[in-house]
Amino acid sequence: MGVRLMSLHRILRTFLSTKRNYSTDGGRIRIYTRTGDKGTSSNYAGQRLPKDDALFEALGSNDELSSSLGLAREFCGPQSTLPDKLQEIQCLLQDIGSHLATPRSSATPTKLAHTEFSMSHVTKLEKWIDELDDQLPPLTNFILPSGGKASSFLHLSRTICRRTERRYDNNKA
Repeated sequence: MGVRLMSLHRILRTFLSTKRNYSTDGGRIRIYTRTGDKGTSSNYAGQRLPKDDALFEALGSNDELSSSLGLAREFCGPQSTLPDKLQEIQCLLQDIGSHLATPRSSATPTKLAHTEFSMSHVTKLEKWIDELDDQLPPLTNFILPSGGKASSFLHLSRTICRRTERRYDNNKA
């Protein structure tokens, strides 16, 4: 598959941890807040910010990246190990969003601990990238995004990832 996910490691390098639990059987999370829409939203520490704040641009881009990876997963072949890897990346992107939404200067120690990250996932992701890259011929020119549905959606994910990285760079704590 002519897909390169090299940009993802830059996002993950900054924000990942080994302390994450990826189970989905916890308490019910509502998709609305019941706080009304007054043009603001809150970060993890409860601070209200305008909805057009750069933080929410980064969080929205992160969500869009995860959604595009989910779409790509749906088109991977039944013999591929890529869907499991993409799902793990989606879970990590949720954790990245939590980290980004937590202001380091004003969050409680408990909230900081819940969003703490290490570099171990970066090593794992870079190994996956190397394994996938070893299956491809060396690049000699730019790639036109194509190669089937899964590959095309992964190209889209790559471009969303690059934008997400730029949004994160603007929101470093």
